Amino acid sequence: MPDRTIMPPRQRGIGLVAALAIAGTVVACSPQGAGGLTQRLSVATGGTGGVYYPYGGGVAKVISDHLDGVEATAEVTAGTVDNLKFLANREADLAFALADSLDDAAAGRGVFADFGAVPALAIAVLYDNLNQLVTLEGKGIETVADLRDRTVSTGSPGSGTEITAFRMLEAAGLNRDTDIRRQSLGAAPSVEAIKDGKIDAFFWSGGIPTGSVLDLASTPGRTIKLVPNADTLPFLHERYGDTVYHAVTIPSITYPGMSGDVEVIGVANILVVHEEMPEDLVYRITQALFEHRDVLVAIHPEAAKLTLESAVVGSTVPFHEGAIRYYREQQAWTGS
Repeated sequence: MPDRTIMPPRQRGIGLVAALAIAGTVVACSPQGAGGLTQRLSVATGGTGGVYYPYGGGVAKVISDHLDGVEATAEVTAGTVDNLKFLANREADLAFALADSLDDAAAGRGVFADFGAVPALAIAVLYDNLNQLVTLEGKGIETVADLRDRTVSTGSPGSGTEITAFRMLEAAGLNRDTDIRRQSLGAAPSVEAIKDGKIDAFFWSGGIPTGSVLDLASTPGRTIKLVPNADTLPFLHERYGDTVYHAVTIPSITYPGMSGDVEVIGVANILVVHEEMPEDLVYRITQALFEHRDVLVAIHPEAAKLTLESAVVGSTVPFHEGAIRYYREQQAWTGS
């Protein structure tokens, strides 16, 4: 995939969203520090139809409300790949990233081969993204291989969804350019497209429940179907190692209309920062996220999965020293 020109989120007309913006309110400025200057941080999240967007708004709110002299805003982006490029270019200060894309970014391979290695370090492993292959009952799509000759959205360009979708198609023996009619849409546009009959299915890598998928499942006259895809796991392990991908169950109660539990591919989401962010600032951010986790949980239930035990396991890049200091104080650091 050729490198795309990356412009700062503010130049792309992207809204600056903190947690209260989810309710239609602009987050208030945090108290200023003793010197009267406010340090402003940008949190690169994802599209409005996914979990990164509200979760990132929660992270921004916690930082703004509880770190004196710091104000954070959450940026709407295309997703993981762009987030990491923004971080490398110092156009974002914190970023949400999928473990598989983060692994490629750290090594400067795959879609980052021309861009170069990204100097990202982890603050916390947040929760699993579940690779949801979404269609409607009656389409005759039971496996990833059944997507042959169908019109399928593989996610926004510059997203982690796209990377994982391409890999899963390959695992099913499908060429992404010739065996499907490919669209490149985010979660919310994909839902609108499947409602309008413009696509047959779409990939979405996100937490559950994903708001836009929930909207589709709640639409009268349509019955959602999540297609199992964990059968691609052996190929993914052989090709990309066994530390990034794992099988996860989406419970049948997740979306209205599901006929049973569905086994899918999971990959960890990681909150990362540039390696040059000061240690004390990273320490204070990490401390605030755990001390005010209730704020995050109130914004999205996936934040309930953030624990001291899980936060330090599953990152594909090293942790920042500021985060490590906090975990050591809490006797949670495993040295991984």
